[in-house]
Amino acid sequence: MARLLKLSLNLCLIFCLFSCKTKREKAEESYNFGVTNFGQGSAGSMNGIARAIEIDSTYEQAVYELSVAYLKRGLPHKWKEQYDKAVPLDSVTRIPWRGYLYLWFYRDYKKAIADFDASDSVTPNFVDQPQGHSVDYWRGIAYLGLKDYDNSILYFDKYINQEIAESGEDWVELTAFLYRGIAYYESGDYEKARYNFNKRLEHGRNLSADAKYYLALIAQKESNIQLAEELINAAIYEFKQGYFNNRPYVETLRQIYLEDLLLLKVELTL
Repeated sequence: MARLLKLSLNLCLIFCLFSCKTKREKAEESYNFGVTNFGQGSAGSMNGIARAIEIDSTYEQAVYELSVAYLKRGLPHKWKEQYDKAVPLDSVTRIPWRGYLYLWFYRDYKKAIADFDASDSVTPNFVDQPQGHSVDYWRGIAYLGLKDYDNSILYFDKYINQEIAESGEDWVELTAFLYRGIAYYESGDYEKARYNFNKRLEHGRNLSADAKYYLALIAQKESNIQLAEELINAAIYEFKQGYFNNRPYVETLRQIYLEDLLLLKVELTL
């Protein structure tokens, strides 16, 4: 009888050890069920994530992921409210990432820059890399959006020079050359603009409808119509092959369209 009682107690203890889960473990189960079995932003996914937050309100990944659904549904007020709850749970990650979202989904360049600047204070002596790129690179784009060409060029210089020093010019993100070229082009420095567009082509297998479009514009301004026609014809061909700057979900900054290229081609033949 004593042995049976002891065995029963041991079994109960084992069962308890394996069945008793922490709040975080339960929250993770609910989160994983929602994101694994349902599409991002769907009701099933959101319900699973929301349940995870109910179980453990400090589960940062769930708090953040719920904001993503609102973002992709085009509900900025709900996205902001939810996202801001994730910031104090992981400010190192979420502040620069919020800047990235302000930049691309809301075109709020000033708020984007404010978050990129804040990330420098949160992580001094470290360059944050939201979405895999330096905040200096993103700042260059944000300042271009504001048409603040001096600061745009300054941050592209900072990003490009650091990449070259650490890894070599081949490691520079190609659009950094493109956007720095656009900043120079729009500020009227065609020689430096041409240098950057050629760098974009040099490191991109000579394939870029954007770079050749801008080079054609420069050739047009310099009255070199024959070169401009050659460049715009190449740009049209490469655009149709898919070699142009674009982004998922949203239009990229200074995105070109086939109509832009065709219009320039017509202008050159008039």
